[in-house]
Amino acid sequence: MRVHLCAVGRLRAGPERALVDDYLQRFDRTGRALGLGPVTEHQVEDRKGGGMAGGAALLARACPVGAVRVALDERGAALDSPSFARRLAGWRDAGTADLAFLIGGADGLAPGLRAGADFALSLGPMVWPHLLVRVMLAEQLYRAASILAGSPYHRA
Repeated sequence: MRVHLCAVGRLRAGPERALVDDYLQRFDRTGRALGLGPVTEHQVEDRKGGGMAGGAALLARACPVGAVRVALDERGAALDSPSFARRLAGWRDAGTADLAFLIGGADGLAPGLRAGADFALSLGPMVWPHLLVRVMLAEQLYRAASILAGSPYHRA
């Protein structure tokens, strides 16, 4: 199952970029044997200043056709790591070819895009900067693959 990170804004060189790259490389190595990955990043920028609606249109175009869409939103389901791993495995086992995580910009996702998602995922009740959300999601993808592989990385 191919995984796509579709996000508003460009992640420039720096600590966030280094962390995302590290966790996605780990996920690709661990997930490959499990039928998870590779991960492709789709970074979009709304240069026309269209706000949430403009970002939503760009995200919708960046998302592969037919992909299961997961909206990152503080109102979504807050899963623990083992539950997230089981959900990933469930999508994979159901024959999902493409899984796309949608990350909005500073104002979040447009309501229409959020409502059209197949699943809404929260990384907790707090609001996180969209650049940190990428880091946290990348780490949770790696953690999920580690859980499914029976690796000692996750100790709960």
